[in-house]
Amino acid sequence: MADAAGRLTKLAEEVLGAPLPVRIRAWDRSESGPPGAPTLVIRHRRALRRLLFKPGELGLARAWVAGDLDIEGDLYEALDRLAGLIWERDDAPKPQRAAVLRALARPEIRAAARELLSLAGAPVPPTPPAEEVRRRRGPLHTLRRDKEAISHHYDVGNDFYALVLGPSMVYSCAYWESPEATLEDAQRDKLDLICRKLGLREGRRLLDVGCGWGSLVLHAAREYGVRAVGITLSEEQATFARKRIAEAGLADRIEIRVQDYREIKDEPFDAISSIGMAEHVGRTQYAEYADALYSLLKPGGRLLNHQIARRPLADEEAYHVDEFIDRYVFPDGELAPIGRTVGQLEDAGFEVRDVEAIREHYALTLRSWVTNLERHWDEAARLTSAGRARVWRLYMAASALSFERNRIGVNQVLAVRTPEGGASGVSLRERTWTG
Repeated sequence: MADAAGRLTKLAEEVLGAPLPVRIRAWDRSESGPPGAPTLVIRHRRALRRLLFKPGELGLARAWVAGDLDIEGDLYEALDRLAGLIWERDDAPKPQRAAVLRALARPEIRAAARELLSLAGAPVPPTPPAEEVRRRRGPLHTLRRDKEAISHHYDVGNDFYALVLGPSMVYSCAYWESPEATLEDAQRDKLDLICRKLGLREGRRLLDVGCGWGSLVLHAAREYGVRAVGITLSEEQATFARKRIAEAGLADRIEIRVQDYREIKDEPFDAISSIGMAEHVGRTQYAEYADALYSLLKPGGRLLNHQIARRPLADEEAYHVDEFIDRYVFPDGELAPIGRTVGQLEDAGFEVRDVEAIREHYALTLRSWVTNLERHWDEAARLTSAGRARVWRLYMAASALSFERNRIGVNQVLAVRTPEGGASGVSLRERTWTG
């Protein structure tokens, strides 16, 4: 059992056909790999069993969440180095996959795999961490299943989110004047940008779909004098938002509902915001989502759809949600390319007036959230669980890198329910965003 790290490094390099870009420290205190590199710490050989029973991303995720696997050194650097080894990505070059499969067929690799089995210990599948989504019921994107998915992600404690998000309690991409700005200033600027794009002013009525903890409706009512309805599927978010609104003396102007967008029957709104919510809708439901929002707007009303986008694939049918995100972060969430989103909004009848890509802004936002989480690590773990805190740290850090490397993006799409006469009401000079 001695020198487990050396044996694991040799196995990895034989399979990959390249030097391992990180250092390994194993449970027997052995170390191997490039000096000075970030260190992949395998705290327990149970991590190997997780990989053997669920090879690939899900096995790694379970080992990470359970604390069997850790990283010492710069987390971003380690994830960046390891990203090139994740050959199961949809956009990974096919020759690389073929090379790995050829390597696995070689006798020496099969021998190494048998050695891995001996290192892993008892051939019993470890229990998945408690933070993992268990078996889901019913077809995708029913009202009940969507509510359960939202609850998994958002109903983990308002106090936990307050540590991560800071005083703004805004859980979407901020809008940065510069990297030196504060997160709080950048989130305030994002809320104000949305209000200006929507042309909000006194007497108008706003619907915020996926209102979170109420930050946007509060800003819109306080600064622009609108009346607002915010909807969420999270009971915890709704309770928190109502308390904030009451304390601000705006309960007569803002209503918070626990409600699905498919259940709204109100007369039309002047403006609709959907900020970081459409990722939960799903591709099979997106046309219904776009149709529903169109029907809820008055003629001339505006929609601001703020949504994460993935890169398009040569074969769109090959798209699948990565297992870590699906099991631990956003159950049933799906990303679409920006072109598909724009097309489906147009199919619903909207005139798309502006698309602003702000992916670098999300990278800055996520790095700020990771810093907040790390600064309050012990308290965050106490408020939820150590496993949940580890989920959030990994997904936010990895997502920051994905935005920086243009693997995913985020866009604000301004669309109008333009009347038959063609008067959109949008300023001649785009991006001045006056009503």
